[in-house]
Amino acid sequence: MTEPASDTSFDLGTRIGGDGTVDGTPSHGRTGVIHTPHGDIQTPAFIPVATKATVKTLTPEQVRSTGAEAILSNAYHLYLQPGEDIVDTAGGVAAFENWHGPTYTDSGGFQVMSLGSGFRKVLAMDLANLTEADIRAVKKERMALVDEDGVDFKSFIDGSTHRFTPEKSMQIQHGLGADIMFAFDELTTLVDTRLYQEQSVDRTHRWARRCLVEHDRLTTERSHRPLQSLWGVVQGAQYEDLRRKAARGLVDLSKEAEDAGRRGFGGFGIGGALEKENLGTIAGWVCDELPEDKPRHMLGISEPDDLFTAIAAGADTFDCVAPTRLARRGGVYTLDGRLNLMAGRHRRDFIPIDTETGGYVNESYSRAYIHHLLRAKEFLAGTLCTLHNIHFMVTLTNNIRTSIEEGRFEDYRDEFLGRYYANKAPELRGR
Repeated sequence: MTEPASDTSFDLGTRIGGDGTVDGTPSHGRTGVIHTPHGDIQTPAFIPVATKATVKTLTPEQVRSTGAEAILSNAYHLYLQPGEDIVDTAGGVAAFENWHGPTYTDSGGFQVMSLGSGFRKVLAMDLANLTEADIRAVKKERMALVDEDGVDFKSFIDGSTHRFTPEKSMQIQHGLGADIMFAFDELTTLVDTRLYQEQSVDRTHRWARRCLVEHDRLTTERSHRPLQSLWGVVQGAQYEDLRRKAARGLVDLSKEAEDAGRRGFGGFGIGGALEKENLGTIAGWVCDELPEDKPRHMLGISEPDDLFTAIAAGADTFDCVAPTRLARRGGVYTLDGRLNLMAGRHRRDFIPIDTETGGYVNESYSRAYIHHLLRAKEFLAGTLCTLHNIHFMVTLTNNIRTSIEEGRFEDYRDEFLGRYYANKAPELRGR
């Protein structure tokens, strides 16, 4: 079988609101289609996370049944186990896991930093009595150390020492063979100093240039494989000037590469530390600076209000482990908010999880049955809850796309969120 030779591209669809405004203010929101060598992604789109080349508890066929068109795997985890060389020999991550469709891989930067330094993407930390050196790893041995060339880190599996550089990340991701991959970047925390954020943005820019050079070299060397699209990642934490600088810098790097006859960035990721209440503002700053003809991926969001906010700001695709992680503990989404099926009140609850959302799980099983499975610690519980949550998220983003095409985004957003969060104060959303 001849491998596809086409490159990833993006077709712009319908602008949000018809005139590019939401609630009377400018918006970069839109629909579109990302074309990849292994299929199309209709945007906006939710991308389920297949961390170790599997969406936990589901087969690829079950993931496809939810309507998901692409999945995202993790370069850090697949490098440690089983190794990118094994995945490459299998024909790439899609062939390895029997996924017939587009794939993404992240750079490994988030996991190197977060697992190594012990911090979360959004932080609320008491800084009293902490030194500047403590901020990045409170009460925990630091397992990742950053320098100009890259990052030294210890494996979370066995404590062995490894080093990621921009070139190494590109080599790993080319071995994994995803259609879309991300440049190696440094994740900072919201409590890093302004000076450190400035230094980190500059370092990530220099790393992005090195990623482009190595990506071009590997593309030529691996001409027997389908073309892969490299996307730059915008950092800058909560600072407008740094976010805009980072975005403009990546655009300039891409043009510089293309002018030199090399491959530039096929799209862009919006990453780093984000406070929930500033998500839309920060995404808006970034999308102000990015070209319209390239897709934008928002890394690590999944709460319904965040999806609406990010889409309105201009993001096209999203990934997050929350829907699957929540599901394995019995947490499920419904049109009336989240439920915990472990709760005793569901013991005799003989209705579907959500009577209106549809899908295999709602058509086949009751809350009472899934409650029983959870209490009995049966593996099927995680499968059914995960299948439902991914179906819910994919259906939601599909409905948002339709509302944009039909010119009723604001009405649909207000109707959906008004019902979903009817019994929850705004400050408690997502908790």
